Amino acid sequence: MGKRNKKNEAPPQDSKPIELRKTKSKTREYIESLIIAALIAFFVRSFFIQAFKIPSSSMEPTLLIGDHLLVNRLSYVVKVPFTDIVIFELDKPNQGDVIVFRYPVDRSKDFIKRVIAGEGDTLEIKDKIIYVNGKKIQDPWGFRSNEPSVPGFLSPKDNLQPVKVPKDSYFVMGDNRDRSLDSRFWGFVRKEDLVGKAFVLYFSWEKNPDDPLHYVRWSRIGRMIR
Repeated sequence: MGKRNKKNEAPPQDSKPIELRKTKSKTREYIESLIIAALIAFFVRSFFIQAFKIPSSSMEPTLLIGDHLLVNRLSYVVKVPFTDIVIFELDKPNQGDVIVFRYPVDRSKDFIKRVIAGEGDTLEIKDKIIYVNGKKIQDPWGFRSNEPSVPGFLSPKDNLQPVKVPKDSYFVMGDNRDRSLDSRFWGFVRKEDLVGKAFVLYFSWEKNPDDPLHYVRWSRIGRMIR
């Protein structure tokens, strides 16, 4: 038998390029997964659910400093992402709803308060008692200290002359009525400033607990916001 012509033989395959291709393929998979996850998070945050945390005592005792909550962005309006341009309205906030909105004085900040009166309502406060359209409201949410009422000419905190809520606007107050910067001081929340309705606490922590074991407020986790 004649000798095989080595010139015609196919060169042996090098395994290194294959390993490199496999490595690149796995890296690409990870990158694609991260991109997809980021897009999903962006889409969910833009249109459905957004997380917030409570930094102040203005909503006590309903919401405490250190509470982390979720807000349904589809409760009231649908907006163009990262703008306050309303595409269409889904619903209107009702009296008693706890809402997150752009702070009208500085729209780079988000505030959380409770709706007290809506479009067309006339609101008045007399010695800490709230009247809407001439009737005293049932106010199970409000917390006030026993401090004497402040006259209206000094502050609108406890006494406010009748005001009519404009179209597509809302009068909001913090549940901690003596420690809240709200519509009594800066006016109304407009429809285009609505972010959504707060509906559940998903985490809560105590900043400086007496007992380190109580750092997490376990009893508040999963609580519905009412």
